[in-house]
Amino acid sequence: MQALRILKFLRDISKNNNREWFHSHKDEYDIIRADFENAITEAIVRIAEFDSSIKHIRAKDAMYRFSRDTRFSLDKSPYKTHLGAYIASHGKKNLHGGYYIHLEPDHCLVACGNYWLPTNILTSCRNEIMGNIQKWRKIVESREFLKNFGKVGCGDWDSPKGFGLERLKSCPKGFPLDYEFIQYLKMKDYCCWKKVSDEFYEGDSWLEGMVKIFKVGKPMMDFINAVIDDYE
Repeated sequence: MQALRILKFLRDISKNNNREWFHSHKDEYDIIRADFENAITEAIVRIAEFDSSIKHIRAKDAMYRFSRDTRFSLDKSPYKTHLGAYIASHGKKNLHGGYYIHLEPDHCLVACGNYWLPTNILTSCRNEIMGNIQKWRKIVESREFLKNFGKVGCGDWDSPKGFGLERLKSCPKGFPLDYEFIQYLKMKDYCCWKKVSDEFYEGDSWLEGMVKIFKVGKPMMDFINAVIDDYE
C-alpha cells in the first residue's frame, strides 16, 4: 500500500474540506481509494489464514464511506480525514466483533473487538467474565496483550494503546460492589487498539505486523463474540 500518498491526500483534505476542492481532486481520491481497497483485500486474505470466519468478506463491504453524515453534527465538513475498514465475519454493522484498520495522519492504528453493545448483552458479557475470570485474566493480563494494548482503561482513542473505550464510573447494577476484578465489569465495550507510525502501512511489510497485533487481540474478541453469538 502507498500509505504515505494516501496520508498526503488526507492531510490536504483536512485543510480543504469542501466539495469544490474534493471534486477538483477526484482523480487523486479515486487512486488512493483503489489502493486502500486493494490493501484491504490483501488484509482479508492474511487474516483469513488464522480466522477463516472472515474469508467471505469483500473489501468494499468492510470499508467505510468517505463522506460524513452531517445531519446531526455541528461540524458540517463534508468529508472524513481518515480511511477505515472494519473486517467482521457478520458485517461491519453487526454487534459481532471484528478487525479494524485505520489510516489518518499522525493517528494510524490497528484495532479489534466489539463496540457499543446493548445493555442486555453487556450484562451477559459481565456474567461470563465473572464465571470464567481466570480464563479472561489469562487472556487480557498476558504479557503480549499488555505489551500491545495495555490494561483496561489505560487510555483513550488518542493514546498510543488502549483496552476499552468507555467505562462505567461505578459498579454496574446487580453486580457485587466489592468484586476483586470490578474493572472488567465496568467496561462498556471490548475494543483494544494500538497506534502505529505513519510509515507502518507503507509497502507490504505492514501485513505481517498487522497479523501479529490481531493474533494477540483475537482471543479476547473470541471470548466476547461467544456471548454475542447466543443472541443471534
